[in-house]
Amino acid sequence: MIYHHVHELIGQTPLLELALPTPNQSRILAKLEFLNPGGSVKDRLGQMIIEGGIAAGDILPGQTTIIEPTAGNTGIGLALAAQRYHLPLKLVVPAKFSQEKQTLMRALGAEIINTPSALGMTGATKKAYELAAQVPGSYVPNQFNNPLNPAAYQRTLGPEILAALGAEPITAFVAGAGTGGTFAGTAQALQAAQPDVYTVAVEPAGSILNGGPAHPHRTEGIGVEQRPPFFDQVRVDQVQTISDDAAFREVKRAARELGLLIGSSSGAALAASLAVAEQLPAHATIVTIFPDGSDRYLSEGIYD
Repeated sequence: MIYHHVHELIGQTPLLELALPTPNQSRILAKLEFLNPGGSVKDRLGQMIIEGGIAAGDILPGQTTIIEPTAGNTGIGLALAAQRYHLPLKLVVPAKFSQEKQTLMRALGAEIINTPSALGMTGATKKAYELAAQVPGSYVPNQFNNPLNPAAYQRTLGPEILAALGAEPITAFVAGAGTGGTFAGTAQALQAAQPDVYTVAVEPAGSILNGGPAHPHRTEGIGVEQRPPFFDQVRVDQVQTISDDAAFREVKRAARELGLLIGSSSGAALAASLAVAEQLPAHATIVTIFPDGSDRYLSEGIYD
């Protein structure tokens, strides 16, 4: 098959059964989202936000300036989508986040505005709205509250998983929570088809979902400073809090034993899946998401 535009390559990523020893002889199936053209699960979101915004009249092709706070992957996804519709794009990124991701956003045509690392995503979001007030005709999609965020995954990622497994039941769905959109949207689709699916949100130590104190963490792409509003739309059966050490240990093992070059949020998802397997009956089927790859974290010593 010949494709005619890079946007046609978003989605339909492989679902890989991991050849690892697992508790209770469980199967762990990972959706390899780093094989999207922009390198992450957020390619789906970028496309949905831009096309949904155009359909709603919030975005005018060739005219509207898009301004968005992002840690990186959503910015890359937005940059891909913005290219298609010739939209100027300003991305507000806390300085601490991956330099590789910031380089990729610039390569795709986005302007990067850095904010102080200590202010986190809260500071980036505040800055985005300040910029929007200064740029006539601009639009802030705000992935943290935009209903198109979970919709992107409810309409694409969840159905792809169900189609891949056919009639086979899913025992548990395990996925990281940052904005909460990937987890909530995919879980909604799975629970609608299989109401007994056990859903597990994954956060790094330093996130607040399990009630622990907020503090910095090395694991990028997941972790929240406040409970995502999208969690109100879905049943969350458990939250797994994974230490940086555990996440990075699985990142290294995935490379050595599986030939998979995954990012730290994927390592956290794998560590959580193994922990959940210990709680489930024998021969459980666990589906997880590997959101991005390790190539955009090399300067941060992901394999050190």
